[in-house]
Amino acid sequence: MPGTTQAAVLFETGKPLRIIDLALPELKPGQVLVDVAYSGVCHSQLNEVRGHKGPDRFLPHTLGHEGAGTVLAVGQGVTKARPGDSVVLSWLKGSGADVPGTVYESGEGPVNSGAISTFMRRTITCENRVTVIPESMPGRLGALLGCAIPTGAGVVLNTSELKPGDSVAVFGAGGIGLSAIMGAASVGAATVIAVDPVAAKRAKALELGATHALDPSEGDPVAAIRKLTGGRGVNVAIECAGQVAAMEAAFESVTSGGGLCLIAGNPHQGQTMRVNPYSLIGGKRLLGTWGGETRPDVDIPRYIDMFRSGRLALEKLGTQQYPLEQINQALADLETGRVMRAMIRMAEQDGPRP
Repeated sequence: MPGTTQAAVLFETGKPLRIIDLALPELKPGQVLVDVAYSGVCHSQLNEVRGHKGPDRFLPHTLGHEGAGTVLAVGQGVTKARPGDSVVLSWLKGSGADVPGTVYESGEGPVNSGAISTFMRRTITCENRVTVIPESMPGRLGALLGCAIPTGAGVVLNTSELKPGDSVAVFGAGGIGLSAIMGAASVGAATVIAVDPVAAKRAKALELGATHALDPSEGDPVAAIRKLTGGRGVNVAIECAGQVAAMEAAFESVTSGGGLCLIAGNPHQGQTMRVNPYSLIGGKRLLGTWGGETRPDVDIPRYIDMFRSGRLALEKLGTQQYPLEQINQALADLETGRVMRAMIRMAEQDGPRP
């Protein structure tokens, strides 16, 4: 399908994204053309734009790895989706063809794109990055199923071993942290502690299922967590802020003899965390998570069922919508903590465009 699309393009790290027109090439086998309705904005992209991931050898390139929209066309061999389907776009791989990224032509030369990019009105992705969802699912909520919910709720439901009656501390109450809090509440955790310096985020965490909310700037959060858990520490701690100090505090806050600390946040390139090896000998466990170990074809329908049954209140997650032209403002607001989850709105209506 010939034509053009507008996209937010990174030409130089540390500089604002620029909105330019890109020519849409013909689809390769295994590719899918999607009319994007909404795109989430994540700290992973913020780190990329600011240059916190180190040298970028793919410049100039498009960005965005979480969204929702409508399939416009499919390449040869695609059977998972067809034109007209509502889909979630995610960096997480599901079933289907895995096709290398697209190179778009523009008036400023070639622009690279990975297997998925969502900071654009129309995008070419590949079959294994789309998951068909019910047409009735609002696009502004469906987009959260591309990263925030799979990583945050997924790490609780798929990785944490959290059981009813357990205790959990979540460091960072942005989109992923709030999703983790909703996941913890959904499994019946008795004590759910949110740790975040932003008052609005702590209030939102309490609204979504946290039993306690701590401001780490007012005192040692580890000491406060131990006090709330009778001196033992929590069964599970999940770090979602991408801050090394929070990672170290999360590890210290779990109980000895089986406590599990999960790292979901993205720190800056080159940063390292310190771990007391005696804590490991004492039975504490430290584990990373890859998108909450979410299997899109299996778990995204499960998350939708949880939303419909009221166990995942996606509509209360605290998203702030911006037009594509304000992508740089969205990134700035995310960086300063003014928003919990920034969302780029491509369409006027609340849902994928027909």
